[in-house]
Amino acid sequence: MKFHDLLIMSINNLRRRKLRTVLTVLGVVIGTASIVVMVSLGIGLNELTTEQIASYGSLTTVEVSSESRWNYDSSDTKTEPNYITDDVIKILGRLPHVKGVSPVLSVSVMISQGAYQAYAELYGVNEEFMREIPIGEGKLPDPKEQEIRMVVGNMVPTQFYHSKTGTGYWDLGESPVDFTKPMYVIYDTDAYYSSQWSSEEGTAVKPPKKYMTETAAMVEGGLEDWNNYSYDIYVDIRLLEEQLRRIFKKKPIPGQPTNKKGKALPYLVYDSARVFVEDMEDVAEVQKAITDLGYEARSNMEWLEQSRQQSQMVQAVLGGIGAVSLFVAAIGIANTMMMSIYERTKEIGVMKVLGCDMGNIRDMFLLESGFIGFMGGVVGIGLSFLISMAVNRFVGGEALTGIAGDLSRIPMWLNLAALGFAIFVGMAAGFLPATRAMKLSPLAAIRNE
Repeated sequence: MKFHDLLIMSINNLRRRKLRTVLTVLGVVIGTASIVVMVSLGIGLNELTTEQIASYGSLTTVEVSSESRWNYDSSDTKTEPNYITDDVIKILGRLPHVKGVSPVLSVSVMISQGAYQAYAELYGVNEEFMREIPIGEGKLPDPKEQEIRMVVGNMVPTQFYHSKTGTGYWDLGESPVDFTKPMYVIYDTDAYYSSQWSSEEGTAVKPPKKYMTETAAMVEGGLEDWNNYSYDIYVDIRLLEEQLRRIFKKKPIPGQPTNKKGKALPYLVYDSARVFVEDMEDVAEVQKAITDLGYEARSNMEWLEQSRQQSQMVQAVLGGIGAVSLFVAAIGIANTMMMSIYERTKEIGVMKVLGCDMGNIRDMFLLESGFIGFMGGVVGIGLSFLISMAVNRFVGGEALTGIAGDLSRIPMWLNLAALGFAIFVGMAAGFLPATRAMKLSPLAAIRNE
């Protein structure tokens, strides 16, 4: 008997018992929808957490730092400081899976415009680092430029205050400065404070020079939208180094370590470095390689891995709850098929007497149970989309996680997996009844009333 004939017979048999078929399919619908919705909630929680962590910074970036930068004792002659220098940057750049490295040099500066001023951190970074910064207004400075231009954090304007009254953003309710106009930057903050104190005491100390600096771009976000780049100012590290050397000449640059005699080192020591990895799956390997070199390494992937483990546990629990519903539906399918065999015993006997192959009889019942799973799976997937839309509209990710976005997310692979699983459950539930039908004695089946 051809497969097409078996399929037609199976569908006709289901149509003869419409109410029973509908009730059995309904069980599969509820089970399939339960699994899809529960798993979609787990997927949504996982993706929302990933998006939140990614908003704090790149998932393929590793931050490298050294304890020697701050804690090295120059009187200790037995150990060498593991400073982050240009040589170390080259070593980091040669590690496997690393596509780029940026040194990070921070300088505390005083920045002003008119009567308003602020104490800020100026970070010197390279072009690769700059490309990681989300830009809202303007564009990144050209690496070929010879003048320092700033990429300013979106919350930096809130740090400005009036030099005499002390009023600022939180008093005015708006930005007290305009970054489309030039700002004045003081690099020698020690000299600045000395000049302020000397003025109060009546002695005259020459204030340090101010350097007019333009803004190239603003970090994306409003004045109260925090991200990893909100409170800082970024400039080209090459131009920053040249500027610092011109200003301080042979004097130690503030924040830089010195030798035993208190003199400036012949090279710059960076605060940290950013290592850019080719793929997020390689971040853990790169981190281990960096720690083996004796440096501290941190990345957002550490948080993500922890959240993934928690999300997988939640997803397994939610999926298990949905699977119980489908298991109950499988019992319903088995019961329906068993009742169908009892009602069609004589029909089975006639088919066997006429020489119908045993495998065809088994396949006919398996097709019926599989078709019940298929219909329940299709309708269940449609129902799960409606439930998912309702969850996203009336609950949403922000209500439970504080993150804007859909809480329930149904990818295509989940639909296909749910449909395949529903068909498999249907056929598995019908296997024992189908085997029983195949083993019925022909004479006993014909005599059955």
